[in-house]
Amino acid sequence: MDDTFSALANKTRRQILDYVKNNPACLVNDISNQFAMSRIAIMKHLKILESANLLVTEKVGKAKHHYFNVIPIQQIYDRWTDEYSRFMASRLTGFKNQIEQELKDTENEPKQTKKCS
Repeated sequence: MDDTFSALANKTRRQILDYVKNNPACLVNDISNQFAMSRIAIMKHLKILESANLLVTEKVGKAKHHYFNVIPIQQIYDRWTDEYSRFMASRLTGFKNQIEQELKDTENEPKQTKKCS
């Protein structure tokens, strides 16, 4: 998970991931044409993204196709949101029940009439 956070900490790598996500099976040249940096620099970023398992590559002949791998990001999401989501759902359900009960109690209260003098 540390590799994922480290890879995502760099703005260029996040932009590369966005490009690959929107252009599956793209090649290094496709990616490097989108950025104002050398092909070698792009390849270094791709290597970091691959080692963090954020990119999956498929070799077809001499070409290397790149694909976005959402699994590491999903694992991060699941780790920190599942427990919190259950907690918040429980709290909100309790809050909803409390409000509904208060509304029922208010509806059942006898209405007071004003006496005119």
